[in-house]
Amino acid sequence: MLKTINILNKRARFDYEIIEKFTAGIVLAGTEIKSIRLGKANITESFCEFSGTELFAINTYIEEYAFGNQFNHKSRSERKLLLNKRELKSLARSVQAKGLTIVPLKLFTNEKGMAKLEIGLCRGKKTYDKRESLKEQDTKRDLDRIKKAF
Repeated sequence: MLKTINILNKRARFDYEIIEKFTAGIVLAGTEIKSIRLGKANITESFCEFSGTELFAINTYIEEYAFGNQFNHKSRSERKLLLNKRELKSLARSVQAKGLTIVPLKLFTNEKGMAKLEIGLCRGKKTYDKRESLKEQDTKRDLDRIKKAF
């Protein structure tokens, strides 16, 4: 593989406090991997949900492949995530008991060219937490500008 693809969900880091991260395989159909390798995917509005004992990524957008024919994929569909049983059980317990949510953080390809989805067990931030993080970003940016000037 010439390059790896990293599609980030910057909104998730702003809206949620990330407690734990997991790397999951993702089941793709047909031309979806070709679109991902071209960087034509978006995970900002997506979330993960359990259906029985299986975990699905919902509302993940993967653009239709330009050179696909009648066997092209749907752009927004449920995509199954592949995790160990132990990880799935712990995620299900924590989501059900503590009121946490599972949000995709990064869609990437590994060294073998396989698509992976980094998901995070998250707790929603309050408005004042978001303001605090914006304030930290501003001060960090100002300090970096001062350091660069000297």
